[in-house]
Amino acid sequence: MFTGIIEAIGEVVDIVEEGSNQHFEISSHLTPELKIDQSVCHNGVCLTVTSLTDETYKVTAIDETLKRSNLGALQKGSKVNLERCMPAHGRFDGHIVQGHVDLTAKCTQIQEEEGSWLFDFVYETNNPEYLTVEKGSITINGVSLTCFNSTDNSFRVAIIPYTYEHTNFHQLTVGAEVNLEFDVIGKYISKVIARQRS
Repeated sequence: MFTGIIEAIGEVVDIVEEGSNQHFEISSHLTPELKIDQSVCHNGVCLTVTSLTDETYKVTAIDETLKRSNLGALQKGSKVNLERCMPAHGRFDGHIVQGHVDLTAKCTQIQEEEGSWLFDFVYETNNPEYLTVEKGSITINGVSLTCFNSTDNSFRVAIIPYTYEHTNFHQLTVGAEVNLEFDVIGKYISKVIARQRS
């Protein structure tokens, strides 16, 4: 489990395709603290560390993950948001993040607001579980954020300077594809309500 508080930005240094899978080699200052079999969130996707060197580590994304997230669009030099799984004794600073991306969204607008930034996103889905609510939680590329201007398939978030500088939000442009994980509590409630109606 994760909290959506990004610890570092990693850089993709190599990508190897094997069948329908992709193996990513990542460079990060977190590498010396990692171990094989550890879960690390990459742009909101939970992946398992499979090998390590002094400066890099490798993870594998299967076909389903590549189809559901923006990891398939990564290239050498791409920056990814990283978060290690939450320790049992840690503070819960964000919200419950599973590292299971639901779908992707596109950035439709970026506005600078005298020291902060407003990002608008739109997504396509027929799944009633994938919804946002005003002042509710959303995970974008692994970052725990609060939505507003929420509609059936769009929402806005405000990014403070620290988050802008210490995540890959500073690299996003209009049209960029991002990973979304909707609030797991909201998804359970939506499913229960849908079953009661059927």
